Amino acid sequence: MTTLRIATRESRLALWQAEHVASRLRQAHPTLDVVLVPMTTNGDQVLDRTLAQVGGKGLFVKELELALLEDRADIAVHSMKDVPSVLPADLLLTSMLERADPRDAFISKHYTRFADLPQGAHVGTASLRRQSQLLALRPDLRISPVRGNVETRLRKLDEGNYDAIVLASAGLTRLGLAARITEYLDVERSLPAAGQGVVGIECRRNDQRAQQLCAALNNLDAEHCVRAERAFATRLEGSCQAPIAGFATVNKEQLQLTGLVAAPDGTQVIRRQLAGARQHGEQLGVQLAEQVLALGADKLLAALQHS
Repeated sequence: MTTLRIATRESRLALWQAEHVASRLRQAHPTLDVVLVPMTTNGDQVLDRTLAQVGGKGLFVKELELALLEDRADIAVHSMKDVPSVLPADLLLTSMLERADPRDAFISKHYTRFADLPQGAHVGTASLRRQSQLLALRPDLRISPVRGNVETRLRKLDEGNYDAIVLASAGLTRLGLAARITEYLDVERSLPAAGQGVVGIECRRNDQRAQQLCAALNNLDAEHCVRAERAFATRLEGSCQAPIAGFATVNKEQLQLTGLVAAPDGTQVIRRQLAGARQHGEQLGVQLAEQVLALGADKLLAALQHS
């Protein structure tokens, strides 16, 4: 019996995702011994500032990647929306699981829909992407960061710190908390982050064994979509410091990609769409990024970088 070690964060959602991957691997390879290697990342430890202020979403994956590079684990399991655009040279994304619901979720104890929020309502989100799109719809809102795991954020809402919070619906569903969702925000109102709703597997570039074992879990539709979305974000040098969104869907051989860049205060939103052959998703991502850059996203991103 061979062993495969999975590096994972210790949050309940991350452990669910890692256990899900482990279960799928055991089903595909009955003689495989799969073990979890849980660890705490800087992103889990620094909770008093926004992700943009402490270095971006890469804080959630750096320790897991180090475990791969030091051969303390064979694969790492990530929420793809947390994975930075550029990976270490010796690592690669080997498999993407089927996409769960990619939408953002509106959660409130007192208001049934986002549109029901009163003037000046207080909304919690740690994401500049969400903040910019919510403010574009409702400039009157007061938006503050809310950090911590899913349960912590829900507790802060329940304690009355916010009138509403916005989270990824996939994470809530995976934790059995879908009943807390008051309204699903359609992608027209809140375009998801690149990779949102997809669990991805990362491994060493030279580890053929791990790549072959994980190949059984790869979902081609999810892979095409995520690679297109990430190509869009990568060309824009997307991170948590920039309000960038990218979301693709596949219909037979056709891939449709929507991309967005916005000002953090929602006063400017540049949103465009492009379609083409699914196998050319990464090229579509770069083309769409070039389009939004030409429409003024370059100035928006430069101003953000400067600030």
